[in-house]
Amino acid sequence: MAGAGLALSTQFAHAQSTLRAGADAQGIDIAVAVNDNLLQNDSTYRNTIATQFNSVTAENVMKMDAVEPSQGNFNFAPGDRLVQFAQQNDMSVHGHTLVWHNQSPNWIKNLSGSAMRQAMENHITTTMNHWEGDIAGWDVVNEVVDGGQLRNSFWLQAMGPDYIQWAFEAARAADPSADLYMNDYSIEGINSKSDKYYQMAQDLVSQGLLDGMGFQSHLILGQVPGNMEQNLQRFADLGLKVRITELDVRIQMPASQQELQQQAQDYQRVIDICTSIADCSGVTVWGLRDGDSWVPDVFSGYGAPLLYNDNYTTKPAYDAVLEALGGTPPDDDTTPPDDDTTPPDDDDTTPPPTGDGDCTAVIDVVNDWGSGWQGNVMITAGDSAVSGWTLNWTWPSGQSITSSWNADISSSGSSVTASDVGWNADIAAGQTMNAWGFVGSGSSASPQVTCTAG
Repeated sequence: MAGAGLALSTQFAHAQSTLRAGADAQGIDIAVAVNDNLLQNDSTYRNTIATQFNSVTAENVMKMDAVEPSQGNFNFAPGDRLVQFAQQNDMSVHGHTLVWHNQSPNWIKNLSGSAMRQAMENHITTTMNHWEGDIAGWDVVNEVVDGGQLRNSFWLQAMGPDYIQWAFEAARAADPSADLYMNDYSIEGINSKSDKYYQMAQDLVSQGLLDGMGFQSHLILGQVPGNMEQNLQRFADLGLKVRITELDVRIQMPASQQELQQQAQDYQRVIDICTSIADCSGVTVWGLRDGDSWVPDVFSGYGAPLLYNDNYTTKPAYDAVLEALGGTPPDDDTTPPDDDTTPPDDDDTTPPPTGDGDCTAVIDVVNDWGSGWQGNVMITAGDSAVSGWTLNWTWPSGQSITSSWNADISSSGSSVTASDVGWNADIAAGQTMNAWGFVGSGSSASPQVTCTAG
């Protein structure tokens, strides 16, 4: 276990202008993924996490390759450091993860059949027994679906589809008090992948084996799914907790001030979704500072996905999350809530949007893969600010929208109407907003769009 050097008095954690205070008031977790090396060696990192967050997740040290690097030999020390840090600072811990096709040691991949099942169950039992009572919930299985089917992982190949149920049975027996989750990416909206999880969740709930569903939410700028709240609510309606488990919003670099404001809107929308669902247990941001993120290493040309700059200064996204949790950003007590278009500090005299000014809009085709395509919709306000917008257009040759985010859509034949969803209604005079986006079928197209303000 770590020494007392990892502790921080929680007297600072309940100040009026912290994420932690806002989340505590809302009754949810605001969590962060923690890097073990930084936890040990960077006091500013430790203090920022303890001040701003009321829950933590291990970024890597609770995954199988770290916990059981060779069969039967367990290394709990790095995870113990995080658990002790959390306990010293009155924070909960979410466990990540027990069964995953990545970051699993080679020794288990070389097993088959009953030998792999026994090893998997032993890993779950030993790990959860060690931290029983210390970890509130576990991602028991992670990323077990690919598209609308079970992922063809080494787990599936060796044991068949029942391995998921076996994993949950072992977890339930190991720590009956812990909440048990499934967790995956690209399931924030309603699609074939989230539909598969919904089917699996129904089965596991009927057996008393599943308590929650984790939605990773590694998002692209401006692409919060329009039906995300509806999707999370259908899982909550099964009696499950829902949790945003790995939130980040990546931007194509370099990031402009306008893009950072859009990122702030995206973060605020996700927090608003969680706080609007009674059974949302919380939101975990996947890393503290932009430089700590996995994004640049995996998505070439993208970055700046988190709430903090590398020097521990906050970004607009931080302020948006704080406001969504009911707090007030420091040194800005006059900023009205939910006003994501407030101009930068160098233009304090620009009024917020107040009227029904004119607007124009264009559909920007950003990706075309033959069988489908992605369009982003850019809306520009004229000489007056826009407060609310409605778009209309007609597809030229049979196109349609198969999924969308950040707009309310209706269509009749080839005619489409799209309108704001409230939080993205306001556009300052002369400003352009990457307002929403969609995935289309048919050939890509950029028809003329009519924009009506107000």
